[in-house]
Amino acid sequence: MAGSGERARHWRYTELPGVDLLRARYISKTFVRHTHEHFVIAAIADGVDVFQHGGAEVSAGAGALALVNPDTPHTGRAGVPEGWRYAAVYPSPEVVAAIAAETTSIRGTPGFASPVLDDPYTVGLVHQILRAADEGNALAADTLLRVAVTRLLRLNGGSLPQRAVPTAGGRVAARARAVLEDRMVDPPTLEALAGDLGTSPFALLRAFRGAYGMPPHTWLTDARVRRARQLLDSGTAPADAAVAVGFTDQPHLNRHFARIVGVPPGAYQRERKNVQDAGRRLLLPSDVCQNRSLQTTYAPEGEEKRLGASRTPPSYGTPSESGSP
Repeated sequence: MAGSGERARHWRYTELPGVDLLRARYISKTFVRHTHEHFVIAAIADGVDVFQHGGAEVSAGAGALALVNPDTPHTGRAGVPEGWRYAAVYPSPEVVAAIAAETTSIRGTPGFASPVLDDPYTVGLVHQILRAADEGNALAADTLLRVAVTRLLRLNGGSLPQRAVPTAGGRVAARARAVLEDRMVDPPTLEALAGDLGTSPFALLRAFRGAYGMPPHTWLTDARVRRARQLLDSGTAPADAAVAVGFTDQPHLNRHFARIVGVPPGAYQRERKNVQDAGRRLLLPSDVCQNRSLQTTYAPEGEEKRLGASRTPPSYGTPSESGSP
């Protein structure tokens, strides 16, 4: 990890399909501008997370959640010298849409209205989701995820705006994106790309930024990491995945992957393999003890004192009336 004391685990739990999980402590780490295909629900336990979102810099401290809709460019860094510690769930748009359809009155594509929400109750729920996943408690993990997403949509949700009809610049940007996707391993220069599309380099740069929130080269790096994740999930070795998506070698992939995903590609893939292996065996008592020990390391310090008895999330599978769908 980048700084002393930094640690992170990015994994999946087979009983929560369509959901990624992250537990991390970062101090000096910074996340470059990037996007996610899934929603980001990050529950801050300690410290402060500062991130660029929608052209502004916002911050989330202990007891708050950082919330990012799919395909929304954002960054991330520590807002205090001691960094920040958090748990995060990344549910797919399909998972969130299904929960919204069942438990809310939102019409259209559901999403979060504000990137930061001060809600210690849901922060506690997110930490409990990860603990349940660690302990192999599928019923609790699924229940708590649905309660947390429902609560967030009711407190801070709505329909995402419909995509506007593309302007001439938007159409050029979309064509440029298609070229970069097709030529990910051997992309053209900005000048060559603009010439092929019948525009100027700076006009293309402005159009692409307007459409996707980042310049073409930044978008390409983000897209390469996304594709590398797919390859790693399918079992491709990190070195082979690096070359397949256009990075010069594995260290090149390592650097960009860690600055976007939060963990190196090797660690990311090992967790995927662990999930697959776990699906073929029963959870042993020793596993439960080990995972409880890990949870103690990452659980919010003094959480009960901070939330107060009336706002402390309930035990597994027994959400209180205030938090239930």
